[in-house]
Amino acid sequence: MKLTRYTDYGIRILMYVAMQHEREKLFRIAEVTEVFTLSSNHVAKIIHHLGKLGYINTIRGKSGGFKLAVLPSEINLGQLIRELENSLAPIDCDEPKCRFTSVCAFKGILGKAVAAYLAVLDEYTLADIVVNKSELMSTLSDLAIPVLTLES
Repeated sequence: MKLTRYTDYGIRILMYVAMQHEREKLFRIAEVTEVFTLSSNHVAKIIHHLGKLGYINTIRGKSGGFKLAVLPSEINLGQLIRELENSLAPIDCDEPKCRFTSVCAFKGILGKAVAAYLAVLDEYTLADIVVNKSELMSTLSDLAIPVLTLES
């Protein structure tokens, strides 16, 4: 199963913020767009959505920004993906209309596969994918923006 770019970017943004969660730092959209080379409009939509879902707090104004609303260990990956993905259906039997739909067993098999996929993701949290903070942070060393170091 392939995640949409929207979900992929949402997870990357949460990872970036979670890596530096201890600092209580407010992050800005411009920083995220620089780190991941994304459109600021796209990032703003994702940040807004993550805020509505309760994963981040957004603060408006000149000195505003965003930060995690909950601990990384409280963000379940399976639930996050369910909330960010438009559809988890692996196949669309209606577009174009499939003649076999009424008697096909394949859709049921794929449904079981998606359930198994999500069951594995349900076993993990955001904290599990940022457990190697120092290695993750080292990938950001070429950026001009200040990020958390192990000495900070």
